[in-house]
Amino acid sequence: MSANTLKAIAVTAELTGTELSAAALRVMDADLAAYPEASVLRALDRCRKELKGRMTLAAVLERVEGLDGRPGPEEAWSIALSSADEAETVVWTDEISQALAVAEPLLAVRDKVAARMAFSEKYQAIVRESRERGIPCRWSVSIGNDPELRERALSAAVAAGRIGAKQAHALLPAYASPALAALVDRDEAKLLANVPEDFRASAVRGLAMVRAELESLQAQGVEHD
Repeated sequence: MSANTLKAIAVTAELTGTELSAAALRVMDADLAAYPEASVLRALDRCRKELKGRMTLAAVLERVEGLDGRPGPEEAWSIALSSADEAETVVWTDEISQALAVAEPLLAVRDKVAARMAFSEKYQAIVRESRERGIPCRWSVSIGNDPELRERALSAAVAAGRIGAKQAHALLPAYASPALAALVDRDEAKLLANVPEDFRASAVRGLAMVRAELESLQAQGVEHD
């Protein structure tokens, strides 16, 4: 771990009223070394702002792991349920797909409560194992048969940094709106082509805000080509 990270651990400990011996600092350093340094630094920053009591290794790890792009159990369950609709295009992770297999027999007998509990337990176990093995989050697309819903799902996935723009564009219907394709490709020249000159400056500012938001979302997720 770099000197910057060690300093961040020490500062966070001080600001949260946490006493760390040299031995405890070394152990925490070793445990956090398995994660990307940028994620560790962001997690420590969140600890400084969010913790009401002492800093613990568990609190730091919880925040580090939350930065790997994997959705929480509730969001994962919502994504899993949407896959039952053949019209929907679903952008999901391997862990969601695997956990859904456990819940499907219960959904088949309309026991949605038990299905959700079984899914959540299995999903969290799979995610925990993936993180322990250092397996990165991988998003894939299951195409639905409704073109409009496909456009919506792919655009949202690009904005969230879950899939790449090239991948989304390749999956868009051939008649997808030019504006949507330009947004996915981030082709600002196309987006501004028909904007009147009087409104060009405000449109440019608006696009800059959208671009900044996209970059912020992608920084929280997984990089894509």
